[in-house]
Amino acid sequence: MPRALWLLIIGMIVNVTGSSFLWPLNTIYIHDHLGKSLSVAGIVLMLNSGASVIGNLYGGSLFDKIGGYKSIILGISITLAALIGLTFWHGWPAYIIFQIIIGFGTGIIFPSMYAMAGSVWKEGGRKAFNAIYVAQNLGVAVGAALGGIVAAYSFQLIFLANTIMYIIFLLIAVFGYKGILGKSGKQAAIDIETPAIKNRKNLQALMILCTGYLLCWVAYVQWQTTIASYTQEIHISLTQYSLLWSINGALIVIGQPLLNGVLKHLTASLKIQMIIGIGIFIVSFLVAGKAEAFSGFLVAMIILTVGEMFIWPAVPTVAFDLAPKGREGFYQGIVNSTATGGRMLGPLLGGMLVDLFSMSILFIVLLGLFIIAILTTLLYDHRLKVQKQVRLNEV
Repeated sequence: MPRALWLLIIGMIVNVTGSSFLWPLNTIYIHDHLGKSLSVAGIVLMLNSGASVIGNLYGGSLFDKIGGYKSIILGISITLAALIGLTFWHGWPAYIIFQIIIGFGTGIIFPSMYAMAGSVWKEGGRKAFNAIYVAQNLGVAVGAALGGIVAAYSFQLIFLANTIMYIIFLLIAVFGYKGILGKSGKQAAIDIETPAIKNRKNLQALMILCTGYLLCWVAYVQWQTTIASYTQEIHISLTQYSLLWSINGALIVIGQPLLNGVLKHLTASLKIQMIIGIGIFIVSFLVAGKAEAFSGFLVAMIILTVGEMFIWPAVPTVAFDLAPKGREGFYQGIVNSTATGGRMLGPLLGGMLVDLFSMSILFIVLLGLFIIAILTTLLYDHRLKVQKQVRLNEV
């Protein structure tokens, strides 16, 4: 891998480690320390995710205009300013205001990180995005584990630790990213040679693919919300539930390189890779739907993790392939905002289905969402193939 990609990987680990100090503990802090209801905590998290969606789209467009370096510095600066404020003022309503700003700032960062990864190692294809994906999950595992330790001493130290990690990330970006992808957005725009009609069809293909991607995230996030609550009802301890996510992170870090080797030998297309992943998701939720003890959920989580290793890195790879020159950031912004949107809508949909009906109905609906996701994945590039065949016939 190129040196520039290693710098991006290290930056992503530090970035997500910092974020992961706080996000798993947000609900606990709002409810237990600020004395607000779980409904209010949910609204705060939804506002944070909504701001992140806006940040994703803005950050992606910004990458195309001013380049990755300036975009990432801006995103880090906004986030760091909010974190410094949160370190000193973490009462109510300051907490909600800073969470919205943090969501927007971090949202700007991610599309640029993915777009830069694809640009610095174009010949690597999916491997560049796999590397960023693994780095992201390593950051989640390390940050969540350290966050629990720090919170045990003092919850206030969580805000300081998060701030320190972002200062380190800022230093990595300032001294490491300036030379990466030196061309400006204007230079990239001049290079555009693709007809407007093809660009529009590429964007339509991405939107169709992201429809299924959104549905997969709506289902996936149930593991953090409705399924988490359900495990408590059937007397699975919080320690056991937390262990499921530790296993998830460890499997991704260890298993993704092994999976890359398997996919390389199978020469599987990205479309087949995604469909296999969704199929594995279906098996995972079938197992979870029947689980009545920790062992059942453990098996379901292992299966789920294998599925996400197939899907999550593949979608940004497809987006990078579809993106015209000078629009790579915008396309990555769409992908990241879709994932964030799924994380925002999933808890609401899942909670309503469980409250109005039952967990069984929720699992049936989720299986239906996966079937729709398979269809959108099968069909997303249909018009592009037709267009290509027409051009070949004309020649």
